[in-house]
Amino acid sequence: MGKFDRVLSYLDELYPAPKCALNFSNEYELLVAVILSAQCTDARVNIVTKELFKLANNPKSMLDLGIEKLKDIIRPCGFFNSKSKAIISSSADIIEKFNGHVPETMEELTKLRGVGRKTANVVIANAFGGQTIAVDTHVHRVSIRLGMAKPNSTPYECEMSLLKIVDENRRTKFHHQMIWFGREYCKAIKPKCEICKLQDICPYYKSKK
Repeated sequence: MGKFDRVLSYLDELYPAPKCALNFSNEYELLVAVILSAQCTDARVNIVTKELFKLANNPKSMLDLGIEKLKDIIRPCGFFNSKSKAIISSSADIIEKFNGHVPETMEELTKLRGVGRKTANVVIANAFGGQTIAVDTHVHRVSIRLGMAKPNSTPYECEMSLLKIVDENRRTKFHHQMIWFGREYCKAIKPKCEICKLQDICPYYKSKK
């Protein structure tokens, strides 16, 4: 079994049916939740959106809510000034440019304020069933540590590296597995290398020793 096959097998063992950790009931809710998740835990975002989506869960109701009320609600997520501006601006664009519907393509999604490749990939995968790899901080860190992306690679370069080695039909599953693995095992601080079954093929673990 090759090195990458070992990684996939272990991820399947740990997370056979991984899911998106953000709570949402439509594509617009997911878009807002992902914007809020920047520099914030998914658990906290879920607490905030539980209240927010009772008041506004579509572009029009969000604009009706207004930016000041939105700021008050999303304050616990941090960076509430920039995030509220992104949400309000994106909501207006969705209404004006996309007939009230969240767009489905990378090109169109990244035209919305506050939406980069990572956010767009999450929406494409989880709202529209696309096969993508969104590179967040966990995916980026784990990919470099396991040698699936070059050291010092950018998130975009990491994404391109992963797309070359992950079969198209399992990219979204792989993305979720890597996030959970990064949260629970390959943590930024104090990774659980002592219980990880990838020690013998992990460049990061070997460098520590």
